[in-house]
Amino acid sequence: MRRKAKAAYMISSVAEQYGIHPQTLRLYEREGLLKPSRSEGNTRLYTDDDVERLEVILHLTRDLGVNLAGVEIILNMREKMSEMHQQIEDFVLTLNRELSARPRATDPSAVKNSLIPVIQYRKA
Repeated sequence: MRRKAKAAYMISSVAEQYGIHPQTLRLYEREGLLKPSRSEGNTRLYTDDDVERLEVILHLTRDLGVNLAGVEIILNMREKMSEMHQQIEDFVLTLNRELSARPRATDPSAVKNSLIPVIQYRKA
């Protein structure tokens, strides 16, 4: 089975595309804001994910005036929020699976053992 190759861009093309100096990209890498992969010849290769992250960095610095320390904090918070969002989705899926496997409320024992008290109304 062949893996789908990811697009990778060299530092010069990324710098030109975003109107920044290659040294700026190297600075972002030194600061830990970007982590491009490397080719066998040690050339920096930026994936679509790296470029997307660069767009966020540039928006924060250019448009919002955030310094690099602030950018690092914001990016870390975004990653943590994304992880938490995934954990919540996983929890909801698990909860839905568990609830669908439980007996229906028409079964008297299900009402007695329910997570949330169930009030049964009798028709008059």
